[in-house]
Amino acid sequence: MGELFKSSVFFSDQHLCHADILPPSEVRARIEVAVINFLKNLNSTTPEISDLPLIIRKMSNSRVSRGLLSDCTWIFLSHSFCTRSLMKENTAKSFIRVWKMMEMCYQVLVQEKKVTQRELFYKLLCDSPEYFASQSQVNRTIQDLVALLRCSRCSLGVMASSRGVVAGRLLLQKEPNQEVVDCAASGFSGYAISGDLNMLETLVMKSDARYIIVVEKHAIFQRLAEDRLFTQIPCILITAKGYPDIATRFLLHRMSREFPEMPILGLVDCVQSLKSGVPNIIIQFTCNVRWLGLRKDDIEQLVPEESLLPLKPRDLQIAKSLVSSEILQDNYKEELEVMIESGKRAEIEALYFHGYGFLVKYIAKKIVQANYI
Repeated sequence: MGELFKSSVFFSDQHLCHADILPPSEVRARIEVAVINFLKNLNSTTPEISDLPLIIRKMSNSRVSRGLLSDCTWIFLSHSFCTRSLMKENTAKSFIRVWKMMEMCYQVLVQEKKVTQRELFYKLLCDSPEYFASQSQVNRTIQDLVALLRCSRCSLGVMASSRGVVAGRLLLQKEPNQEVVDCAASGFSGYAISGDLNMLETLVMKSDARYIIVVEKHAIFQRLAEDRLFTQIPCILITAKGYPDIATRFLLHRMSREFPEMPILGLVDCVQSLKSGVPNIIIQFTCNVRWLGLRKDDIEQLVPEESLLPLKPRDLQIAKSLVSSEILQDNYKEELEVMIESGKRAEIEALYFHGYGFLVKYIAKKIVQANYI
């Protein structure tokens, strides 16, 4: 704990850029140091109430946009700051919420429990209704506390309800003496990814796959798992059922470290590549994700004109913004430029025009030909 006292009350003298994944004892130590230093400030000859230097957790923050996970047991946050102050009317309640949340998480850690954000909401709604009137206030305050203490949400004892599932040629084991889970035998629904990042970090993984395929849509994932794509192409299938949650991102990052020789391929709608698809997969996972499809050549050759849908104004706006940004590489921009010019979008389900079994053949052919960018 001595090292912690060398830093300021909120670690603001350090160059904050990540949240550590820590055991409960270390998180409790950080909370204790924060409280003690705060009280020291109040009892000093020139008492003052410190502002809370927090990290801006927005996609507009370019540093966040370029990656969430590092090579170590960290969750990347940001290099940009905002503050919560008790002396400013518009942020005073947020300041108090952080301290109340810190108290609640400390109690959870002492009891060696894990709680969900929903459970925290109802507990705080009863204890402090004047400060926690909605779930969103709880969620934002947890994010503030993560940024403040530089430890992950899971390290605080708060479980994320992961949406992600995995299937295919992957064996998982939580501990050496526990049962081995064969994800190839998990059926079309897949094996649910735990929201416990500490467990995911220590998970034992074995695989004879040659590819990892990130599937944007859950329905497409189910089709590929049901048709057992992984028996034709040795692969692991993973999906977050839309925009990727932290646990799914974390597991994919772990697999990329565990199996560095496996290419990671993204399968998304052409329009979904704007919202939660390939560009954002690359941004969010910091893995070398290659875009498998659906791309402009696929649409021209395989999708009938009747299956194309008009681009929505919001999609068009996002596409133009991405084309002018520095985030995407040129070949992704070319794909978006074609879509902008045509004003049309296509969904992966349009490939069912060729039959329900066509999707497996389509993916297998593209992988064999290394037709991804």
